[in-house]
Amino acid sequence: MRKSILILDDDSDILFFCSQVFESMNFNVITSENCNNIVQKVENTKPDIILIDNWIPDIGGIEAIKILKSTEHLKHIPVILFSANSNLVELAQEAGADSYLKKPFDLDELEKIVLDFVE
Repeated sequence: MRKSILILDDDSDILFFCSQVFESMNFNVITSENCNNIVQKVENTKPDIILIDNWIPDIGGIEAIKILKSTEHLKHIPVILFSANSNLVELAQEAGADSYLKKPFDLDELEKIVLDFVE
């Protein structure tokens, strides 16, 4: 069965790059440039994994992850926080993210971190 990934980032270049990578890996890719109605977005798209940027409108990645991880029927979905923040490890822990990825990242890092959760 084809896996799906939801990628939330306000940088259209990142969304394009990540979409290309995961489509080539046979993922169904859903993207968004904001975190508006995060619970509804996730309920509607039913992703197997979520990649979320820290600096994304409106509520930001940290708050969006906290909302998802406090929503009983969604908290099982792995969420990876990705950002250029120097304190990324602490931010990921604060949010309750399942993992994190430092920007800029390379292709191998991106693929490995996602595949670790969906295989």
